Amino acid sequence: MIPTVRSLRQVLVLAACCAAASVSAQTAWPAKPIRLLIPFTAGGAQDTAARAINSDLGEALGQNVIVENRGGGGGTLGTSIVAHAPADGYTLILAAASHHINASLYRKLDYDALADFTPVALVGMSSYVAMIKGDAPFTTVPEMISWGRAHPGQMNYATSGVGSAGHLSAAYLFGIVGVDAVAIPTKGMGEAMTEVLAGRADLLIVTNNVGLPFTNDRRVRVLAVTSAAPNRFFPGAPPIAASVPGYEFESWFGILAPARTPRAVIDRINTAMDRLLRRPDIIERLNKQGIEPRIMSPEVFGAYLKTDFERMAAVVKSAGAVAE
Repeated sequence: MIPTVRSLRQVLVLAACCAAASVSAQTAWPAKPIRLLIPFTAGGAQDTAARAINSDLGEALGQNVIVENRGGGGGTLGTSIVAHAPADGYTLILAAASHHINASLYRKLDYDALADFTPVALVGMSSYVAMIKGDAPFTTVPEMISWGRAHPGQMNYATSGVGSAGHLSAAYLFGIVGVDAVAIPTKGMGEAMTEVLAGRADLLIVTNNVGLPFTNDRRVRVLAVTSAAPNRFFPGAPPIAASVPGYEFESWFGILAPARTPRAVIDRINTAMDRLLRRPDIIERLNKQGIEPRIMSPEVFGAYLKTDFERMAAVVKSAGAVAE
């Protein structure tokens, strides 16, 4: 059947209406509050990072950005919620290094850490700091390595649990240098710090924001930082890499959306974050959490995530950590 001029006109009008509706839907976003999930309970590094930006991000987008803590499963429960949420830009996650650690740590997950998420915007980077008990028989990384090798099985380190960043960063280090050290798992980073403060643990590796309040506490000493370069948050503390070439352990903090979230939505959030991360007040706010703001396009952030995924897989493998 040959279409008539009238039928062709109707098709063109319908197509134009659909296109207009699509554009209207994109430009109308956001039409309701946005959920920014944190896959851990309140008070952690991801939670404080999210609360440092959510109000200003909401103002920039014209809708409230509500921080919602959904802890459980070492961060996998909240992550799963976002992975299976509608790809409409109203459910996001502020993820960190644990996002990729869990991908290798857990044998079975109902989501893919890369394929089920769309990179939106990097918020910043944070290294970790190694702290030792005040009366430890060593004060430098080389001395710690020598002491550990001379006393196999006698060195211990506190962690916030099997597979946590503190556990993996330390296990990775001791694996590289050939020191037989014993992990002391606790229920959280606060308990892990208490073990060192009380002298029951020799060492722990914690995020900048956890270590900062104890820099002048005589019960602990700052040993070194885990970044490849010196850390501005701990002036004078050498990088572990200065004594152990190739060692590096840092965490990223970034916003991810479910896969297939419209590009217009991704670009709008990324542009808003670009502007926020240049503001002195936002920079200062994140610095207080031990985070160095970092700006990346979605493409560059995505490339970084792929590299970090492979790096964390290697760290988990070398540490021999497994979570059920």
